[in-house]
Amino acid sequence: MAAIYSLFDALLPLTSPGHYIQWHWIQISVANLIVIILMIATFIAALVVPFPGRRRRRGGDE
Repeated sequence: MAAIYSLFDALLPLTSPGHYIQWHWIQISVANLIVIILMIATFIAALVVPFPGRRRRRGGDE
């Protein structure tokens, strides 16, 4: 298990404190903000991008 931690520590320094963004009473870490942005982008993409095969089913029903 220690080998996994040293592999990650070689990529990113895991002992350093996280970076935070503070705006008035809101304080959020940069890592959490990136995850939230990716979740919102995935949700919007799921609403906008059509399902695969949807065009084929419409043409077959007529």
